[in-house]
Amino acid sequence: MNDNEPLEHRALAQRLGLLHFQEEAPGSVFWHPRGFAVLRALEEAVREIADRQGFSEVRSPQLARRALWDKSGHIEIFRRMSPSYRDMPLRLSEFGLCHRSEPSGARQGLFRLRQFTQDDGHIFCREEDVEHEVAVFCRDLLEFYSDVGFDDVVVGFSTRPDVRVGDDAAWDRAERMLAAAAKRAGLSCVEQPGQGAFYGPKLEFILRDALGRQWQCGTIQNDLVLPERFEVSYHDADGEHRRPVLLHRAVLGSLERFLGILLEHSQGALPPWLAAEQARVIPVSPEVEGYGAEIHASLADVGLRANLDLRSESLSRRIKDAHRDGVPFPIVVGSREVAAREVSVRRGKAQDIVAVHEIAPFLAGRCARPASVQRLVQREREARRRLRAG
Repeated sequence: MNDNEPLEHRALAQRLGLLHFQEEAPGSVFWHPRGFAVLRALEEAVREIADRQGFSEVRSPQLARRALWDKSGHIEIFRRMSPSYRDMPLRLSEFGLCHRSEPSGARQGLFRLRQFTQDDGHIFCREEDVEHEVAVFCRDLLEFYSDVGFDDVVVGFSTRPDVRVGDDAAWDRAERMLAAAAKRAGLSCVEQPGQGAFYGPKLEFILRDALGRQWQCGTIQNDLVLPERFEVSYHDADGEHRRPVLLHRAVLGSLERFLGILLEHSQGALPPWLAAEQARVIPVSPEVEGYGAEIHASLADVGLRANLDLRSESLSRRIKDAHRDGVPFPIVVGSREVAAREVSVRRGKAQDIVAVHEIAPFLAGRCARPASVQRLVQREREARRRLRAG
């Protein structure tokens, strides 16, 4: 293989020590500690988005009689909650572990699994809430994609398929509502006739990766059919039963598939907030290992994923290994750093010299998700403005 030829995600995952597959569990992932750290970070980022949007997380059984799945676990939870108009919009999210019988010829690493995790979400709302809910979802979704390096995103507007439930009047209304919501969100959509779900039209977010390939990931679907079909309702101010609109949404679709896409897009150089190992402290000699341990402890104290490399390998070998392992911030410490109480943080070909007491907040800021940092800065600015206003 040419050294410049991009690696497939299974090779990248092996190089980074993330996971493996074996035939005793075909189509399922054996997550190694480093890989599970990445999966958890990805899950927490999606959870952060859901929390900010006001979702309540739920958990439903993996095994149940088919009649329940023919309806929807989330519809059943909504029904048992007996909500009123004061509870609307009601937002429920779940990381659902899914299983499907993929034949051996169709399985393809993380892209096609028999066991995978969906970031499922449902918004029960009034018709007048749809535009706002869709706009908020789209804003946060595009922000998230930018945080992982996907800025080339096409939005498809998928309309009614030939095989569907619900009458044409309901579909007309659902498509008008979703088109208005997309316009309010500032989206320019490519129409995809006949590609909607069997119960409603949808917006599909299609990412173009570094190799020019397109991947459909996030989606939001406008559903007027299932609430009617399963007779779910909320109480309005007069105590009357009203049908909610149901928005089905997913940020990633499958977490495992998205990680496979991201590995190939980045060629293993995951963004710092998502990297399995965010920093590696590399003492130049045994004499400065104590100083290296001090730095490592300060990074661990603020929750960074960091390691201390005390191997007897040469310095150049250990730095090369850190780059091979996708560590965004190798930290080299020698006698000069000890004397000056400083740290040398490498970032590709550049490096930063940071005082030892500042290294933990310095790296914590650089390992935070960019959108989270921007929101924190904005909140601080708003707080200062309020103080000045008296």
